Amino acid sequence: MQSKKFTCLISCAVLSMGIVASASASAQMNPDRFLQRWDANGDGQVSKNEFGGKRRPFSDFDKNGDGVATREEIEAVFGGRANGGINTGGGIAGPRLEGQVPAKLVGRDLICAIARYRNCDGKLAVDRGLFPTGLRPTFPDGFVCHGIDEPFAKDYSGSRGREAYHGGIDMPANYGTPMLAIANGMVLTNVDPQMSARGKEVIIRHTPEDTGIPLYIYSQYAHLDERSALKPGERVKMGDVVGPTGNSGSMPLNSKAGAMRRPAIHFAIWFSDKPDYAIDPQGNVVPKDGWWMDPTAVYRLSPPFDSDSMKALPDADKWVRIPVMIEGGGTQPAGTRLIWPYACRT
Repeated sequence: MQSKKFTCLISCAVLSMGIVASASASAQMNPDRFLQRWDANGDGQVSKNEFGGKRRPFSDFDKNGDGVATREEIEAVFGGRANGGINTGGGIAGPRLEGQVPAKLVGRDLICAIARYRNCDGKLAVDRGLFPTGLRPTFPDGFVCHGIDEPFAKDYSGSRGREAYHGGIDMPANYGTPMLAIANGMVLTNVDPQMSARGKEVIIRHTPEDTGIPLYIYSQYAHLDERSALKPGERVKMGDVVGPTGNSGSMPLNSKAGAMRRPAIHFAIWFSDKPDYAIDPQGNVVPKDGWWMDPTAVYRLSPPFDSDSMKALPDADKWVRIPVMIEGGGTQPAGTRLIWPYACRT
């Protein structure tokens, strides 16, 4: 039986092998599991009020006696990060970023809908817009661009052994091909979690002032070949290199795709009309009152963007003309504030 402590955010967190955190796992505690269990507000540290352990006194973890056990103090007790623990890169346990709020303020169901832990109901994500829309990109005449080979919300349930849908789009590209920031924005996370299907990834937040779109937009770039040089809190400009394309990330449990996966970008978009967001202990960014967006929809440049509206569009309107950056410089059209995450060539 799960304890009441697991009815909040921590109940969604999973262990490094995808097993739900439970009381039986506490016997092999490590820094990540410690934070998953006791960090109720998702700020990357544990206060005396949050701590409920009985095997050791809180003073064992709070070495300086300030009432808070930081990740560094916790790691000192357990001898460092355990194999399979998430690499925070300073973006999770570090200082709170502009707009960041405690994870408990966005709600458990929304965390499940966006982060999609294995013990979360897949229907929660569907209810927040993770279902096919039928949108298709079309690129400027005379340009060669990277297209989509794994569409938004593709049904993976048969290969995953549970209800599961593709949380984004995939575009194949050669190893090392630069992934580009789609708009001006602020880096929220730069992580390399062990046992993550997405591998090395970066998430960027774009405000209405960045894009001209009256929403807060969050873009995700995953399967990087190398850890990005970007740091949480850093501002980027449209077209800045996020990192090189790769094939990082483990294959999901029960996956039958095996060795068939190729180098590609996994590109995802979430949005909200509210500025707040949380970063959970596993490094997932969850916008307050956030929704999934078919990434192709953002290039329509004006509302609506929600999946219900996109699905309802007439077939002729499902083709979305994509603004792009051109290899060697410039954009098409000129003056765009939003681009495809790969440059196109003529």
